This record gives sequence, C-alpha cells and structure tokens, in this order.
Amino acid sequence: MSEVRITHIGGPTALIEVGEWRLLTDPTFDPPGRRYFFGLGTSSHKVAGPALPASELPPIDAVLLSHDHHGDNLDEAGRGLLPSARVVITTVSGARRLGGRARGLKPWAATRLEAPGQPTLEITATPARHGPPLSRPLTGEVIGFALTWKGQRHGALWISGDTVLYDGVRQVAGRFQVGTALLHLGGVRFPITGPIRYTMTARDAVELCGLIRPMTAIPIHYEGWRHFQQGRDAMEREFARAPEDIRSRIHWLPVGVTTAVTA
Repeated sequence: MSEVRITHIGGPTALIEVGEWRLLTDPTFDPPGRRYFFGLGTSSHKVAGPALPASELPPIDAVLLSHDHHGDNLDEAGRGLLPSARVVITTVSGARRLGGRARGLKPWAATRLEAPGQPTLEITATPARHGPPLSRPLTGEVIGFALTWKGQRHGALWISGDTVLYDGVRQVAGRFQVGTALLHLGGVRFPITGPIRYTMTARDAVELCGLIRPMTAIPIHYEGWRHFQQGRDAMEREFARAPEDIRSRIHWLPVGVTTAVTA
C-alpha cells in the first residue's frame, strides 16, 4: 500500500485513491462564470470548469472538506454530491451545518475509515488559518488532513487545506513524517482587503517544505478562480530561486490526469 493515485480535478479538488478507497477533497464542480460571495465584501468569479465532471467520478468513500462556507471549496455542484459519499470529514462547525453523515474534527483529532479487505485509514485534522492573526471569527474554521495507513514508505499524505503559513501549520513538521504534501497555494487576495492574504504563496511553500521535508510536494488550489493572485508561472519563478533540495520535491500534476505517487 505504498502507491497512491491522485487526480487533480481543478482548484482544491483532487481524487485520491488508496487501494480501493476513493477520497475527494473540497469538491468544486460548477461550470465557469459563477460568482460567489465570501463575506467581508469579497467575491470572486470561477474562470475554469473541472477537468472531470462529477458524473464521471467513481463512488466516493469520504469527502475531505477543509471548510464548507466558501464556494471555491464547496460549490453548488460539489454540495450536491455530498449525500452520495459514505462520510464527509470536515470542521466541527461545518459538520453541524451539514448534518447527515458529516464528522467534525478539531485540530489534531482523528477518525478512521475501516472496511474488510482494505487498509485502515487514519485521518487526523491539522491546524489551518484562512487569513491573518485574529481573522478566524470572520473567515471561519478550516482544517487540513494527514492520512496515514499501514504500508506507507515515506510517511503521511498531508493536505494543507486553505491556510496561510503560521505556527499551527509549522507544527505539522513535529507531528508527522510527511511523504506527500498537497499544498493549497495561490496567494489569495481581494481588492477590498488590500495586501491581506488568505492562502499560502510559493515562497511560503518553500519555507514549509524546508520544515516538513516531504518526498513530494504537489501544488493545488492555484487556478480556476479570479481571486488567485499567484498562478503557476509566477510560482515556478519563485520555486526556481529555491535551493535544489527544495526544488526537487515540487511536482506539478497535469490537471485531469491520474498520477501514481509513492506514499
């Protein structure tokens, strides 16, 4: 169980296949053109659709939902597929809002996925903060996810969730050996809130990779919406200035193509 198949569908949405387990992160399947409001007078337009329509997904065992209150992480089409998943794992407040089979986790709390003939997956919530200090009452709860199972060669599969780089995220380095990291980047900003950022930049990713030392770091959540301020070209220029030891860890997944990654 050392190989994982990952399909980057677009934005924060990825299909992760571990053995026969099928996990979906932050489902966004609306077509382009939709406008969403995020609060504090902020809004954004979707400029690209998913590489894979929701109708072509395999049965989903678990949705890993970093937060439920922003349309670029859970849009209308994504919300519509939640009832078909075996379980939705998200924040405590998100689970209350969603109800049904949603499980809410506080940072560092864990839950398990178990089934006959399948590896037991332990899913641990990791800290995330979707903005500057003291912004959580306004931007809401967010978590990341660390996935561990028997047979991993290089360590946990970690999904950062929407977060800036701060001490809570840095603590992941002391809690887990990370084999593969899916990093939500894009350096999100909005005109109305000026220079304030709500997700990590490539420079933040370089610092973070220096701390957690993943075998593979995969950027996601950097395209498809107008509020992403740092696309792939800008991030590649930043990564090119990083030490070789960091550059060698960064791997871009072609959107819509399933890629095997050693876990």
